[in-house]
Amino acid sequence: ALNAISNRSINPPDGLQALLDNLRSTPSGGSSSSTTTGSALINSDFVFMDQTAALKAASGMMHTGIIQARDIDGDPPGLHEKAEYLLREWVNMYHSPAAGRDSTKAFTAFVQQMHQQGILKNDDVITRFFRLCSEMCVDLCYRAMGEATGTPPTNQALIRAKCFYTLDAFVRLIALLIKHSGDNANTVTKINLLNKVLGIVAGVLLQDHIVRMTEFQQLPYHRIFIMLFIELNAPEHILENINYQVLTAFCNTFHVLRPAKSPGFSYAWLEFISHRVFIGRMLALTPQQKGWGMYAQLLIDLFKFLAPFLRNADLTKPTQMLYKGTLRVLLVLLHDFPEFLCDYHYGFCDVIPPNCVQMRNLILSAFPRNMRLPDPFTPNLKVDMLTDISLPPRILINFASKIQPAQFKKDLDSYLKSRSPVTFVSDLRSYLQSSEPGTRYNIQLMNALVLYVGTQAIQFIHSKSLTPSMSTIAHSAHMDIFQNLAVALDTEGRYLFLTAIANQLRYPNSHTHYFSCTLLYLFAEANTEAIQEQITRVLLERLIVNRPHPWGLLITFIELIKNPQFKFWNHEFVHCAPEIEKLFESVARSCMQPKQNQQASTGLRESDSNEMH
Repeated sequence: ALNAISNRSINPPDGLQALLDNLRSTPSGGSSSSTTTGSALINSDFVFMDQTAALKAASGMMHTGIIQARDIDGDPPGLHEKAEYLLREWVNMYHSPAAGRDSTKAFTAFVQQMHQQGILKNDDVITRFFRLCSEMCVDLCYRAMGEATGTPPTNQALIRAKCFYTLDAFVRLIALLIKHSGDNANTVTKINLLNKVLGIVAGVLLQDHIVRMTEFQQLPYHRIFIMLFIELNAPEHILENINYQVLTAFCNTFHVLRPAKSPGFSYAWLEFISHRVFIGRMLALTPQQKGWGMYAQLLIDLFKFLAPFLRNADLTKPTQMLYKGTLRVLLVLLHDFPEFLCDYHYGFCDVIPPNCVQMRNLILSAFPRNMRLPDPFTPNLKVDMLTDISLPPRILINFASKIQPAQFKKDLDSYLKSRSPVTFVSDLRSYLQSSEPGTRYNIQLMNALVLYVGTQAIQFIHSKSLTPSMSTIAHSAHMDIFQNLAVALDTEGRYLFLTAIANQLRYPNSHTHYFSCTLLYLFAEANTEAIQEQITRVLLERLIVNRPHPWGLLITFIELIKNPQFKFWNHEFVHCAPEIEKLFESVARSCMQPKQNQQASTGLRESDSNEMH
């Protein structure tokens, strides 16, 4: 944009040229390493020169590519014609019968043509070449799809095939350039080129999204991304050394193109991150689960985009489709990668609105595949005697860092150790107020506070060689905080607080055990029936939706309604209306049936679930 202003203005603003010079001399992304310049193809037919750019500059290179993709001013004279000619030549060479299945020979000849046309003389020309080719491929698809308007589905399939004819050839050219840039031992040059290309395509997409608005088409971009990803994950030795860096590059790109930034690309975006090859590479084939954090960030991007629509129950048909697609992805993850959902449940629940009960249940129902869940309907089940109940779950989100400001965290730690300052508990509610418009409570801080206090309480109990129970969790600084929140918060704040506790009721582990005891203790010690009714509501609303239901949720509710200590059936809210009473009786039948007639470990019986709906 600054370049455009400088070139078009007769009298550019004072200081603009100096600012541009300064920006050009500053490495992208704040990195100390500059991007590759003066690339040339030499040696063993095709090798990209200048291998000095460090891999840590990869993300910066991608963003540089996005900026350069938008800079359409100043293309050298004749470059557009050269790019069009070369792209047409390559498509013909790629699809010619002589090339067969192996396009390497055609690629060698094509590289020579690129040399002759001056495309490879420096980094700037290469960047512009890729941008022009991307735009030409996209424009071709728009023209083809424009012709397909109102045509039968069979003809539309032909139009798509016509689009893919050019797109797939272009992707193959990119893949070959990446594979043969530098020598086999030098992965930096290959990844730098990949980041540059991804940045260019992303830049073209974002510009197209802005210009065309509702006329924007996802198809060409989705095809480029998915085919390039598959090409670069082929079982070839030359690609094995850059597998993780390829995953990182694509995750960076799709984080930049997240639905909040390019909503018109949302369906294709979800289609890509849920593709079997992408999920498999990210969650199953990366060593030491190195891809898990990146994939979790993409899901968080998706949840954050959906959150305002789900929070306000504003689901138009397009949003409903995206929501259903999200649920399907979560079902795949629950079935094939439950440990991933277990490890990142906190980060996901932190951004999912409180009213999204079923989505949250899908995440919280996950349990490790090597664990056999005890039947929650077993009569007289001794939860505290289970083997896994004393083991802490793995949480790969630093929730303690979310407790801000620093002074609040310091006072919290001080109170947990010595119950001082004495005013901490009374001031707690003010800390949880939100400064953002439209929200009264800081939900992220609430979630972090509940889990942090709970984990500190577990450590305190274990340090005394005890296990959590109704007696061992009582009369402590940790329970002081929880009881104060239950009493001092208003209805909305208390609901969010109880929801944060219920989010830890999962498979058998020390967190599930402690927070189950905590909910039951808060119910037993409540000074008003309103608190008991709200605890019941938080549990019940998670049980009356379709399965699956978290194991910890079931054992907590079963204990609440079966144990005479809690006098559950004597409370007025259970009998306040005939339909409510019928609902409780239906849930109770599901929870107290003889074992042979029950649905083990997965939730309520189907008939009762349907009846409640």
